[in-house]
Amino acid sequence: MWLTKPVYEILPYFYMAAGVVSLVAAAYINYWYWPTIGLIVGLACLVAGMVVWLKRKDYRRNEEEYGGDSRKLDES
Repeated sequence: MWLTKPVYEILPYFYMAAGVVSLVAAAYINYWYWPTIGLIVGLACLVAGMVVWLKRKDYRRNEEEYGGDSRKLDES
């Protein structure tokens, strides 16, 4: 799946914002199993956002450090 650059760049922040909103909603909604569902979804979104953000940060640092495509390192 290909995303435009603005959407691609904002995706981890969207995940983290969705996680915070879910956690806040879980604190205020007290109906059926929604607090538990909100807690699980909120934590999953926060973790997903952090993983994507850290992976991008690591990739960009390696790309900057080695200069160029990191796939070339695997071939040698």
